Parts: sequence; structure tokens; C-alpha cells
Amino acid sequence: MPARSFAPAMPSPTSGNPPQQWATLLLRLALGAMYCAHALFKILVLGWPGTIKLFSLTGMPEWLTYPAVAAELLGGLLLILGIGVRWVALALLPMLLGAIAFVHGAHGWIYTSPGGGWEYLAFLAVVSLALVCLGNGALSLAGLFKAPVKGQWTATPAP
Repeated sequence: MPARSFAPAMPSPTSGNPPQQWATLLLRLALGAMYCAHALFKILVLGWPGTIKLFSLTGMPEWLTYPAVAAELLGGLLLILGIGVRWVALALLPMLLGAIAFVHGAHGWIYTSPGGGWEYLAFLAVVSLALVCLGNGALSLAGLFKAPVKGQWTATPAP
């Protein structure tokens, strides 16, 4: 009985350029770690009363504290794990833009200005937009559960 060989009919559209996939992973991990660190700082260092006070001092409604911190923590974890990266980065983008518009924008560009400027938040918004365009990158959990693209592999009989 002749042996069968399997050859790729076309490259997987999710395989991409390996260096680009690793660069995307680095962006994803950095942004996810930043979100988790900010959420944990608010929970563990400032505490809920301190975080609520911080929100109210900036003019934000106190009730917004809980969903904002939850979004940072959950969104950061999802980014690190590589689950729904495009959607998570897009969903967190309004929080960054809101922080620029309503909190940090009036304090100037440099983040170390009194009250904090908006340069860091603008940079994070650009990284978020890059991830919206790039997707999951290498080593994402979403990639483990993805079905192969139809027609990706075809069986060809050996001569």
C-alpha cells in the first residue's frame, strides 16, 4: 500500500511572520503586565478606600472605581494569556482615552508633571491600537484552541 504524504496547500493565515509574532507577544505581555500592575497597585497599595478617593478627587464618579479596576485586572490577564487580544485592547482603549481627556490632559504632556501628564497614556493607547491590528502573536492560549483553516492541509498520494 503506497504511503501518503501531507504537504501544506497554503500557509496558515495565522502563522504570520515569526519575528512579527514574537514582537506582538512582547507588546501583548508588556501591555497586559502594565494593566495588571496598575490594578493591583490600586487594590493592594491604595486599597479600595484610597482608590475611591483618588477617583473622586479627579472628578470621576466613585462607582466607576470598581468596574475600572476590574477591567484593568481582567483585561491585563486576558492580554497576557493571549485570549481575545484584539477585542480586549479595543475595549480598554476608551479607558485610556478617557483618562487623557478627563484626568491627565490638563496637566501637560510629561507624565511626571504635578497631577501627571498624558504622555504615558498616549503611548499605551498606541500600543493598544497596534495590538488591535496585530492580534494575538506567539504563545497565545487562543491559538491552542483554534481549528485549522479549511483547506490548510491536503493529502497527496505518493507516486
